[in-house]
Amino acid sequence: MPDLLLLALLLAAVAIGWWLGRRDRKRRASSAQQSSLSRDYFVGLNYLLNEQPDRAIETFVAALEVNSDTIETHIALGNLFRSRGEADRAVKVHQNLLARPTLTSMQSQTVQLELSRDFLHLGLMDRAERLLQSLVRETSDDVLRHSGKRLLVDLYEREREWQAALDVAQPALIRQDDDIRRAAAHWLCELAQQNMRSASPSLARKRLRQALSIDERCVRANWLLAKLEHDTGQYKAEIRFLKRIPEQDSDFTSIILEPLRDAYHLLEDTNGLENALRQVIERGSYTTAVILLAETLQRRKGDEAAEDFIRDQLSYTPSLRGIDYLLGLYRSDLDGRERERIDLLKRHTQTLIEATPRYRCSRCGFSGAQLHWQCPRCRSWGMTRPVTGIEGE
Repeated sequence: MPDLLLLALLLAAVAIGWWLGRRDRKRRASSAQQSSLSRDYFVGLNYLLNEQPDRAIETFVAALEVNSDTIETHIALGNLFRSRGEADRAVKVHQNLLARPTLTSMQSQTVQLELSRDFLHLGLMDRAERLLQSLVRETSDDVLRHSGKRLLVDLYEREREWQAALDVAQPALIRQDDDIRRAAAHWLCELAQQNMRSASPSLARKRLRQALSIDERCVRANWLLAKLEHDTGQYKAEIRFLKRIPEQDSDFTSIILEPLRDAYHLLEDTNGLENALRQVIERGSYTTAVILLAETLQRRKGDEAAEDFIRDQLSYTPSLRGIDYLLGLYRSDLDGRERERIDLLKRHTQTLIEATPRYRCSRCGFSGAQLHWQCPRCRSWGMTRPVTGIEGE
């Protein structure tokens, strides 16, 4: 049994023991019932010490009368069920509490919050939503209201109801919580993408500007503004938006390089592209920028110029993708047995490149070949970043 679960059950056992002792001091009547309760307590404790947590919890719940002194312990036991993946049992405990007429308003709302968490774990979104909306509307406690709103936001986000999440979060949660602020900018980006698909570019631009006003570091907003300009043939404007991204977050420089190349090609501005790539490399030796500049030099000056340039860059900043590109340049001058050897090396480098993740979540470590604005594992927004180093950029 995990240490955390054992500790939680031990704390619950101590709380129940304390309550039974207190009850014994305050009320001496009904000694037979007290004897039964004490017996149940020690039976539960015996189950706990013998690592039988299910039977221990059931015994504790049965032994513990619901009143103002024990409400917190009942809530804790219900939460323990939920943390163990048994949200259906947690629902029974919390619903039993909620049905008690002796609960104060604050206690009832606390149980309501925990019951909504149970429903969320079970995927019963409609029931959780009704509980949370009632809690947020009726509670006078700021902490409960904040917690209820956080859960509502989480629910709407899971349901991809971006506008509903925004309505709940703003303005208070956005001001108070950095994660919510960052997420809200991405919800606006999601809405903007819906507008783009429905051919409403002006509304999409409005939402993206609003996203930047909420979070000026929202790379995705400028990324989508650049895409809007590209789709309408405004390639100079696209380049301006792309160049803003490294100023927001230099880690995302690599994602702008191929769109930047395409925009300059559409403008037939090779010199502009070469200057832009050199500026990027001066700020940091990004492998994609090095390869794109090598390709530009290859078209203008031939293979030898590209080879000299990339060899020089690799001496400063080694990278697997740079080596693979250099092998391709060497291959073009060879034939027969020597070309076969280069082909073998390239197959190995390609295998390594394909097996290497290009993006990684800085919060949970999830990695892959695709950039996810929301991490599929921990569901954090804007925390997935390009991988740097020998195997990455």
